[in-house]
Amino acid sequence: MNHINSIGVFCGSSMGSDPVYAEQAAILGQQLVKNNIELVYGGANIGLMKVIAGTVLENGGKVSGVMPDFLIKKEIVHRQLTNLYTVYSMHERKALIAKLSDAFIAMPGGFGTLDELAEVLTWYQ
Repeated sequence: MNHINSIGVFCGSSMGSDPVYAEQAAILGQQLVKNNIELVYGGANIGLMKVIAGTVLENGGKVSGVMPDFLIKKEIVHRQLTNLYTVYSMHERKALIAKLSDAFIAMPGGFGTLDELAEVLTWYQ
């Protein structure tokens, strides 16, 4: 049986329209730490991405973020991550998240979240 050491989470860079999204992001972060699973995500410090990363870090877990350099320049990057990987494009971001993750979860988000999930599923198909 393969053990899951890291999970890539795709989710929104906004909080969404319902407070339950942030509540569930925090619960997921707590469960990752409880099960000693590293969070791999887009590296942002906004929206649901901030909630899940912050929860994991506050509870002593590991978080790896992957962010294109053009977004880092806009200063939305989370600066307290365990690991921060800088890439050139959104495509490289998805590819590195896929490489670093043993499994994936998609939380509420927009078209970017849908794109990330669809591309990863296609690669694994």
